This record gives sequence, C-alpha cells and structure tokens, in this order.
Amino acid sequence: MSQQIPAKPTESELEILQILWEKDSCTVRDVHEILTRNKDAGYTTTLKLMQIMHEKGLVERDTTAKTHIYRALASQQKTQQHLVTKLIDNAFNGSAARLVMQALGNHKSSKDEIALIKKYLDDLESK
Repeated sequence: MSQQIPAKPTESELEILQILWEKDSCTVRDVHEILTRNKDAGYTTTLKLMQIMHEKGLVERDTTAKTHIYRALASQQKTQQHLVTKLIDNAFNGSAARLVMQALGNHKSSKDEIALIKKYLDDLESK
C-alpha cells in the first residue's frame, strides 16, 4: 500500500475509503449497499465517485474479473494524519491542544475512550 496521500479526499470519497479500509476490498455494488444504509445514494453516483478516486490515485482497481474489485491505496493512518494536520493548522491555528479540547467538549466520550486518552497522554509524558 502506498504511504503517500495521492490527493485530498472529499467527504464522499472519505466515506468510501472508510468502507474499503474496513473491508479491505470491495466491488462498487458492495460499497453502494453499505453507503445506502445511512444515506440516499444512487448506484451510478457511487460508481462515478470510485472511478474518480481511481483517477486521483486514492484507490486501485482490479479488472481481471468481470466485476471490478477496488482497494484503497492510501493507508488509513496516513490519510487521517494528513487530514488532522490540515485541520489543526487551518481551524485551530496550529494548536493540537485546542483541537483536543474542542473534540472532548463537543463529544461525549465513553469511560473506555477516556481511559485510552489518559493512557496515551501518560505514555507521551513519560517519553
């Protein structure tokens, strides 16, 4: 898998990438069925988006079978790092602390999530 972020994915492309990261590889039909669980989406729209993503280098397409199989090229971790860095720079004036405080203030975290955050902060502090 590529370590570069070939292009900045749009919101709709990110939804498709999330599916591909979870499932590893899918047909357009597989992706479309998952997308329509949460929102209205036409099959041809999903197909076109995935074709554009292929052109942008976000996904690869295996055309050896009758049904094309798509797989994400950009790693989930690298994509998330890239997007969070842009968000911190653009919306929080470079302050990761302000992003974290905003996120925790706007989202009710479970006890498990809070414990993971505390452990992560402890690990950072001990380094």
